[in-house]
Amino acid sequence: MRTNCLHWAGWSFACGHSAGTWKSLTFTLVLVLATLGGSSTQATEFHVATIGSDKDPGTSDRPFATLERARDAIRQLRRPLAEPVTVWIRGGTYIRTREMEFFAQDSGSETAPISYRAARGETVRFLGGRLLRDWSPVTNRTVLDRLPSSARGNVRQVSLRDAGVASLGELRSRGWGRPSQIAAAELFLNGERMTLARWPNGAWTKITGFPEASVQPDNHGGKLGNIAGGFYYSGDRPKRWADPTNVWIHGFWAWNWANSRERIASIDPKSHLIKTAPPGGHFGFRPGQRIVFYNALEELDEPGEWFLDRATAILYFWPPRTADPLEAMISELERPFLTLRDASFLRFHGLSFEGTRSFGIWIQKGRSNQISSCVVRNIGNYGIWIQEGTDHSVVACDVYDTGDGGVALKGGDRLKLFPAGHRVENCHLHHNGVWTYTYVPAIKLDGVGLQATHNLIHDHSHTAILFEGNDHRIEYNEIHHVVLDTGDSGAIYTGRDWSFRGNKIRYNYLHDIVGYEDYGKGIYMDDCSSGAEIVGNVFQHMKRAIHLAGGRDHRVQNNQFIDCDTGIDVDGRGLDRSPIWQAGQKILRDQWNAFPAETRRLYVGRYPELGPLLPYLTGEKAVPPENNSIIRNVASGKGTLIQVRWNADRFPPVQKDNVTSPLGGLFGSKSRRSLRLRADSPAWRLGFQAIPLDEMGLLSNKDRRLIPMIPGGPNLQ
Repeated sequence: MRTNCLHWAGWSFACGHSAGTWKSLTFTLVLVLATLGGSSTQATEFHVATIGSDKDPGTSDRPFATLERARDAIRQLRRPLAEPVTVWIRGGTYIRTREMEFFAQDSGSETAPISYRAARGETVRFLGGRLLRDWSPVTNRTVLDRLPSSARGNVRQVSLRDAGVASLGELRSRGWGRPSQIAAAELFLNGERMTLARWPNGAWTKITGFPEASVQPDNHGGKLGNIAGGFYYSGDRPKRWADPTNVWIHGFWAWNWANSRERIASIDPKSHLIKTAPPGGHFGFRPGQRIVFYNALEELDEPGEWFLDRATAILYFWPPRTADPLEAMISELERPFLTLRDASFLRFHGLSFEGTRSFGIWIQKGRSNQISSCVVRNIGNYGIWIQEGTDHSVVACDVYDTGDGGVALKGGDRLKLFPAGHRVENCHLHHNGVWTYTYVPAIKLDGVGLQATHNLIHDHSHTAILFEGNDHRIEYNEIHHVVLDTGDSGAIYTGRDWSFRGNKIRYNYLHDIVGYEDYGKGIYMDDCSSGAEIVGNVFQHMKRAIHLAGGRDHRVQNNQFIDCDTGIDVDGRGLDRSPIWQAGQKILRDQWNAFPAETRRLYVGRYPELGPLLPYLTGEKAVPPENNSIIRNVASGKGTLIQVRWNADRFPPVQKDNVTSPLGGLFGSKSRRSLRLRADSPAWRLGFQAIPLDEMGLLSNKDRRLIPMIPGGPNLQ
């Protein structure tokens, strides 16, 4: 028997144990020969366990120790496979120090897929980090002097070098316009990401100004300070920091939709001027914009915060007293847990992946791979990234606490309008983008013919579903409490392309979305994007539910709006004569004209509404927001149903059979699933169609009930 303990300077907690031995009674000659590649009858099952051995045959009583060994055993089976193959993974924690790779030779087939599954009723966890146990009080006087007085008796330390952590990783610039970066080491307690020591705690401070010599226009009639000149801050807090050039700043430097994390290059405590290391931010510095400082030992001043001294590899942590510190983990793996390249017909079911600094799962090319009933959490980049290939799916998974986005689907051929068929369905996604914040959505659709259906998404700083391309379906999702920290964004978002056509946004329930400084939106068709079908959605408790921002050919029909300040906002920004908007029109024209002539003909044939656009696309005249229709929508409670402004009044949308009731009374109830129109509502007489309210959001089915129960997980079924 082995018992592992976590020690916190006098505390001792059992971390778990495994007991018993596996005894081999028999194993069949068929399985031995199959493993060696000499059987005419193919094996259909292998087994993996934490106490197995890769020298054993992989039977239930003599299991393998690793998935790689099971994969290699399957490679030895005669092809084509005669029937499905299942690798049963026994419960336990599997520490991963390298990625598990699958290639074309590891594929199943349509009639004989290969499944890697948790054993029935058992919890399988793959950890990309190292568990930390040998904690002790802080005794170094220099360190104690740097800590706030309130922290000195509470902070514990552990040597990562002694714990065997080989690489600490690096803090890197991340955010809007930055490529994905491998995360630095992060600390997790009981499955929850801890906070790298910061100031202010749980809040922001503000840029107060910039040197006059660095002034530049912001192209919208305002002024910014340029990046090279730096910015001013208020207060004397940084005087406490012994090494300010190791301190980082997270800032929304000029706009509330463009953030990044940058290292301090220099700081003048007398003038209160900070300059950031390259690349240094975005656009420039604007007074009043939000910033927060982090990675300062002197700011380790409350429970849940930590700091890593990279010179000594000692980690300092103030553990929350309210939590039982059973499991502290530092992330270490710098590759995905699973990488599938050109592999097809593989299934991964009922597994938990936690603690890599990279992507959780990466799938490239191949066909019909599926991730189902899995938990992917505490990830440095995206939880699941699917690129190219056809018909891959993510079904009934929980994906949360990711440094970048949740699930990204990229595929299909936009030049030929060939659909990829990837889908993310019945998944619970929340607290994504915890490092990058903007344009790292819970679900990203990029290409042709992708689907996001029956998902629950909440607690995100920015966009829940971002789509680019054609013929996507965004249906039956529930989205709430997103766009929490950003402005000028939407829960469902796209922008800046007239050719994004054939997209259907139907039967979604969006509620309680306000945004930073009340500037969040529900469905945002930004900067002249066009041609969406927005039908049968329900919007509740929102500032601005739908924003058609300069685009055309949208069909907004049969939606419900309850207590929304503005139901449908229509503008004609593309007609604005200011240089920045005319430059935007040129970008849109250039995108269209970059298509080969054959593709342009294909698009006009598939989407006839593009035909009237062609005269504008060959000249310099701005495209008007024509051919929008707003028909048979219903609004109740506060607010305005339709607002037409900013040049759109010259080309107003068709408005027909819409019903409003400022005093309420159109709906029988406003509870979670009783947002139904009253039987006597006048909307029925105008042809309003019943909305399938009971089908929105997560489906309670077998796949969701099989999601593994893990420490610290919400496990919402």
